[in-house]
Amino acid sequence: MDTNRKHSVRTGRRSRSPHRVLRAVTLLSLVVLVTVGIRPVLAHAQHARSVGPTPPRLAFTSGEVSYWRPGAGDWAPAKANTALAAGDSLYAGPHANLEVEIGRHAFIRAGSETKLDIASLETGYLQLEVTSGRVALDFKRLRDGQRVEVDTPNGAVTIDRHGYYRIDVTDRTVLTTRRGGPATVIPAGAEGPTEVAAHRQVVLEGTEVANVSVETAAAGDAWDRWNHDRAAQFATRTVHARYVSSDVAGVDDLDAAGDWRDSPRYGHVWVPRDVAPDWAPYTTGQWVWDGYYGWTWVDDAPWGWAPYHYGRWVSFGGVWGWAPGPFVATAVYAPALVTFFGPVGVSVNVGIGFPFVGWAALGFGEPIFPWWGPVGFIGTPFWCGWGGPRIVNNVVINNTTIVNARNVTTFQNVGVHNAVVAVNRGQFGRGMVQATHLTTAQAHQLQPIRGQLGVRPVAASLTAATGHASRPPNWVQGRSVVATRAAQDPARQLRTAGLASTRSAKVAASRIVPSTGGSRLQLGRNTAPPVPGVRHDARDAAATGAPGHAQAGGVARGPRPGAASSHGLAHAGPTSAHGLARGPSRAPIPPRGFARGPSRASVPPRGVARSAPSRSHAASAAPFAHGGTGRAMSSQPRGARSQARMPGGAPHTAWHGGARGTGSRGTSRHG
Repeated sequence: MDTNRKHSVRTGRRSRSPHRVLRAVTLLSLVVLVTVGIRPVLAHAQHARSVGPTPPRLAFTSGEVSYWRPGAGDWAPAKANTALAAGDSLYAGPHANLEVEIGRHAFIRAGSETKLDIASLETGYLQLEVTSGRVALDFKRLRDGQRVEVDTPNGAVTIDRHGYYRIDVTDRTVLTTRRGGPATVIPAGAEGPTEVAAHRQVVLEGTEVANVSVETAAAGDAWDRWNHDRAAQFATRTVHARYVSSDVAGVDDLDAAGDWRDSPRYGHVWVPRDVAPDWAPYTTGQWVWDGYYGWTWVDDAPWGWAPYHYGRWVSFGGVWGWAPGPFVATAVYAPALVTFFGPVGVSVNVGIGFPFVGWAALGFGEPIFPWWGPVGFIGTPFWCGWGGPRIVNNVVINNTTIVNARNVTTFQNVGVHNAVVAVNRGQFGRGMVQATHLTTAQAHQLQPIRGQLGVRPVAASLTAATGHASRPPNWVQGRSVVATRAAQDPARQLRTAGLASTRSAKVAASRIVPSTGGSRLQLGRNTAPPVPGVRHDARDAAATGAPGHAQAGGVARGPRPGAASSHGLAHAGPTSAHGLARGPSRAPIPPRGFARGPSRASVPPRGVARSAPSRSHAASAAPFAHGGTGRAMSSQPRGARSQARMPGGAPHTAWHGGARGTGSRGTSRHG
């Protein structure tokens, strides 16, 4: 008995309980399923966070306005539609005015003999410096969580609510609020913050320790009336509001420069007037280098902001039109929405020399291959600036489908007359585009460039206009300002790009005072955004003052966007006939500010086939399978339908959309 009992005990020690084995197998299966399921979700979330902040736009100039970007040889004439970056400076000469748009109906205007610097730029935070002159912050609306700081020699002003605020800087600083508010003033010497309510003004005198006095606002003058007139003209331009998301800047210029048409293929499309018969988008302007976004398009047309950074361009009825797509909760900016091409592995004679760079506007629903941002984001297909159906190789895919960039080979606009242009690499990004239009046969011999172009900028790549412009007086450039944090330093971005790190536009350093704005003022950083193509890890963060480390002025920095895999998104399933790997049925995590929507693919244009759903989607996506008609998802207008593939694979869907607020347009989480 004892022997049997001992043998039983020994055997029990060596053997495993069937229940324990079952639990282990079950746990391992769950780990595998969850890992496969969340990889594309996490990758998509990292993808969205890597996009970067929306840059302010130089919307308008009158008189002599000068512009300078770190690394440039000298001050140059300012050009409307320039995307501004941290470190940029603007100077309005005598009797000149300028207008910067930071969001829909949110403007910053500077008057005669005013120097305006972009000190820091990040999502939800804009830091400006004004050392002379006058500025007006006219915010009809301000994004939730948006904060603007204006630093002057006598104190710092922070604003996070809509209203009209005017700041005059001479030997003293005067802040006047006409409506809205309150604004917060932090004087030099950090005596304590002062809140300025509507119809009040505060006067700061002294630079080491400022004296503060609050009084009733003075009556408005001629410059206030000019600001009012600038804002009033947008009240009469309302047609675009029916078709474009309220988060997109620059759309107020569209109504006066073009017409909205209903296309049975693409829905509501804006068609510009007064363009040449052989005109095509992205042919009248220039490429400018931005420290974070890299090559950025600056168009010559006064309306050339929204159609070149959001939506997609389509050719129909012999004209070009801009399709904004469905409404989105938050529109995601892109420096340009094009596909770049090069003669990779082939011999193409286009008459401009070798090597060269070609490009064409992205077509309806097509992804972009980002050339900016951190490793893992560059070159990964992304639907930046778009909330409509996703189309790859003329096939509508599910929003959860994982796309291998190498398998994206077909682009709708390549076959459109004059759509593809090219320049010699030595001329790319060096002034006005003098491009050669490629024939369809030549264009089809090119290969898409999936990621960075391999073209390094020069000093001439930093400004959109050529020539010299007036510099601010030395005493203006030499004045220091009071700030709640140090300005971002673009020096590392310049060194990475091979440019000299000059900073002649600002001489004196800022004087940091304690922030009193609560946690919202402690979300930023005082270094520039990540350098494109550079992997960022904890050691790099510690060395450079990256997120997670304390900064000057005691400002803690937020977390750095996570990096995806080397290809951006992980492949979670077998590859389809179109080279698209299937993702799981879970919807990806949307970017911050995006409304969640169904995970099914949007209704395609007619003639665009729909890729087969994964098994997990089979039941829910059955009405959308391969050319069948089905009910439109919530991100599409009611009445949308899909039809069988048409010859040539061109988009042909009836894609109608009604006015916002009627329930005929949904909200997408993509943008």
